[in-house]
Order: sequence, then C-alpha cells, then structure tokens
Amino acid sequence: MEIFGVGLHVLVAIFFAIHAIRSGQQLYWVVILFLFPGLGSIVYFFAIYLPNSKIQHGARKAVTVAAKTLDPGRELREARDAYEFTPTAQNQMRLASALLAAGNAEEAASTYEACLQGPFSGDLDIRFGAAQATLASGRAAAAVSHLQTIRSSDDKFRPEQVSLLLAQALAAAGRQDEARAEFEHALSRHNSFAVQAEFAIWAAGVGDADRANQLYAELQRTMERWARHTRDLNQQLVRRLNTAMSAIKR
Repeated sequence: MEIFGVGLHVLVAIFFAIHAIRSGQQLYWVVILFLFPGLGSIVYFFAIYLPNSKIQHGARKAVTVAAKTLDPGRELREARDAYEFTPTAQNQMRLASALLAAGNAEEAASTYEACLQGPFSGDLDIRFGAAQATLASGRAAAAVSHLQTIRSSDDKFRPEQVSLLLAQALAAAGRQDEARAEFEHALSRHNSFAVQAEFAIWAAGVGDADRANQLYAELQRTMERWARHTRDLNQQLVRRLNTAMSAIKR
C-alpha cells in the first residue's frame, strides 16, 4: 500500500525514526529503520516504543490494580514471609513499606523505626517512611521530628514531599501557624496540584474560607484541562478536596 507514492512501511519507519531522535535513542536505530523499514519498525515497536508508551503503562497499572483487587493482602504476606525466612535489613524495609500500604500504620512505624536502629540509620528513604507511618498512626510530633531530621541532613531530598508532609504533621500536632508557613513555603517552591489541594483542604479545615476558595478556583482551572487518566490518578485527592470545600460552604 502506498500513500503519496511512498510505501506505508516507509512512513511507519519514518515515524519511528522521528520518535527515536526525539526520545534520545541510540542513532543506530535510525540506521536500522531506514535500511530495513519493515522488519526494523516491528523490532523498534516491541523493543522501544511499546515499553515506553501510555498503552504499556496503562496495561501495567491495570494489572497492578487487578492484582490488588483480587488479592489485596498478597504483598504484605509475601513481605512478611520473606522477612521471617530471611530477616535482612532489606526485607525489613520491604515489610515496613507493605505494612504502611496495607494501612497497618502502627506496626509500620515500629518496623521503620527498628530499621533506623541498624546500619541504615542514616537512610533518608527509611526515615521518610517512618515519618509517613508515625503521622498515619497519630504520632504527629514524631513525624515532625523525622522530617526535620531529613531536612537538616539533606534539604534536596524529596523537597516537595518532605515540605508537604511536614505541613500536614505540624497541623496534626496543633501547630497551625507553623503549618500555614510550611504550606506557603511548599506552594512558593513547588506549586503542584497536590500542594495546592492539600493546602486548600487544610485551609478549609481551619476555617480560612478565603484562602481555600482562592486555591480551589485555581485547582478547578487545572482540572478542566485534565485528560481522563490524570483524573483517575488524582481521584482520591479530588474527592477529599471536594468534601472539604463542601463543608466550608455549609
């Protein structure tokens, strides 16, 4: 089949060659595509294009969601079994992460803090997990301490996540003025949807209707431009946001 006198297989090869250049692939792919446009396109599709496409990411996400739906406790069981069979620091960290994901915040916090007593006491990923777990288990002051330790050790470590979690931990500890300052800091430095939404939820919760409505108006403009998969990814956060804003309008 030809289009404008050019074989379809050549047009496909040109499409993949452009993709290879734009995505920074090795230039030998371009040579292969033009020397062997038919076979080269097939190989490129399966080796490079498909693994990095939204189709592949969507399929992986669907498989992950399906697995969690069919057997939600599988990762925790496997992590616990692995740690009991081989109680290494790596398996302990995996268990702590699985406990937190499963909603077992108290046990997750204890497991993370046990990890911090060993050779990985300076691991900031573990300390961040400990901060998440201690906050989720109602120990806001401990979460604040973990996050301040992270920031003093390396202020470039997950700066947005640390700032946002610190603001939430300060709020949970009743330190609302400091929480506001940290939310403002996160907003000025990062200004992401998550920061804006969590700031609006907090503002609504403390009765600052003006700030909450200001942030919500900007968030609505952002959401109007979202594709469907972006809406799906942020569904839980948007639900919390709408609930908080509904409460402030009553």
